[in-house]
Amino acid sequence: MNNNEIKALVSLLEDDDFEIRSHVEQKIMAMGEVMIPFLETEWESNFNANVQKRIEDLLHNLQFNLLKTRLREWLDNESDDLLKGIWLVATYQYPDLPLARIRKEVEKIYYEVWMSHRTYASPFDQIKNLNNVFFGKFNFVANTQNYHAPSNSMINNVLEARRGNPISLCTVYMLVANQLRMPVYGVNLPNLFVLTYKSPDTQFYINVFNKGIVFAKADIDQYVAQLNLAPSDTFYEPCTHIDIIRRVLRNLSISFEKLGEAHRVDEIRQLLDIF
Repeated sequence: MNNNEIKALVSLLEDDDFEIRSHVEQKIMAMGEVMIPFLETEWESNFNANVQKRIEDLLHNLQFNLLKTRLREWLDNESDDLLKGIWLVATYQYPDLPLARIRKEVEKIYYEVWMSHRTYASPFDQIKNLNNVFFGKFNFVANTQNYHAPSNSMINNVLEARRGNPISLCTVYMLVANQLRMPVYGVNLPNLFVLTYKSPDTQFYINVFNKGIVFAKADIDQYVAQLNLAPSDTFYEPCTHIDIIRRVLRNLSISFEKLGEAHRVDEIRQLLDIF
């Protein structure tokens, strides 16, 4: 179909005949993401509230299908790129969010740390320096007041508001640390996500949700014992980027469940099914 034919098709969304509208909507969905700009243009120029709602629903469904495709591609071929994975999660609510914008914001933090990073030799001093910039200059804090808010899982919101939940703060922190070539990785603790600095001769842990406090394996032993859980390697060793994105999606599902948004819970579960 050429552009004029596509525009004519989209205009039929105004038709009052349900069967015609249903046929048009099916055809638009079948054509896929190529229809998104045409629908966006029609939404801006159409002042019929009912038609705008139909267009919004179609746009969401097309963008959601695109997200599922991109997430599968990331899972199969790009899971080494954590930033892209966490950006994909954010595009669920912000489909027009540019990846370059997120990279630029992380670069700002990295550059501020990098200027003083080379003067510190020991791992502990490097982490202390990163903490000073991350929590001091950029004022990142734990979002304890709105712990279950969906915004805590959206990296653009976390970077803008400088607040998040344990895994979102850890993700930003780890992205900066890895760019500095620091061996910092995520650790999947029950009810809490932390980081570990792990090199051939050094390993310790970092609680980013508590201002980057450094702690040891014995502290995890105590934490796990308090929860009456059997020790597991996953409580001590680095997890994968796939594990991180899966856990972010689970948090997002819980957020929407607490808000009573069943449709969104179902969609996030569809994303989790990809894993």
